[in-house]
Amino acid sequence: MEFRNLIVEIEGSIAILKINRPQVLNAMNPETILELEKAVHKLNENPKVKVVIITGEGKAFVAGSDIPELTKMNPIKAREYSELGKRVLNYIENMGKPVIASINGYALGSGCELAMACDIRIASEEAKIGQPEVKLGLIPGHAGTQRLVRLVGLGKAKELIFTGDMITAEEAKEIGLVNKVVPAAELMEESKKLAKKIASVGRTAVKLAKLTINKSFIDFGGAYESETFAICFSTAEAKEGMQAFIEKRKPNW
Repeated sequence: MEFRNLIVEIEGSIAILKINRPQVLNAMNPETILELEKAVHKLNENPKVKVVIITGEGKAFVAGSDIPELTKMNPIKAREYSELGKRVLNYIENMGKPVIASINGYALGSGCELAMACDIRIASEEAKIGQPEVKLGLIPGHAGTQRLVRLVGLGKAKELIFTGDMITAEEAKEIGLVNKVVPAAELMEESKKLAKKIASVGRTAVKLAKLTINKSFIDFGGAYESETFAICFSTAEAKEGMQAFIEKRKPNW
């Protein structure tokens, strides 16, 4: 499979999907999300693939959305972007094959949301994770307000989203946001080791187990999140927050 912003490799029954925009710390934009959608659909349909690993090229997993592109969005475009991201992440969460997030570095904003859509998360000791959108005058737009609560509980999710704090991999493990933390040099080896273990058992049983577990979670707030994310783009606060980020200064709220 040939992509502009992704690298996809298949090793036996394991597929490795790498976000490949290192020049912008693998920041997400609509083009990359659409490529991601195409890639995961093809991998889900490939009978040889039993487990998918998602990681990032360079020193980031995904450091968030591409802020300069966000500044061009009005509320309507922002709502469309939110719904696009949620559509793709919902597919990853519910596809018939297990997906492991191999978090090699920054997993912020939409990167944290991508990791949370995966079934299992293994992080490098160097990884940093968070939902910093409020620092731009925004909120998470790809179901971060929903999945973070499921993984870490209501109080901790509110703390992380309200403050925009970035936490270490060890802190993320302590609160249940990641399953395991390993040295950076061992990250892909550990991810493949787990993937091979899962690939060695009954694939239909794993698929049914995943679907059954996910059935216990119903997304009541996802649609509302898209509406409120879009509203942010009509505020002076968001315009100032994103511009300050681009200009590398503190926002003047």
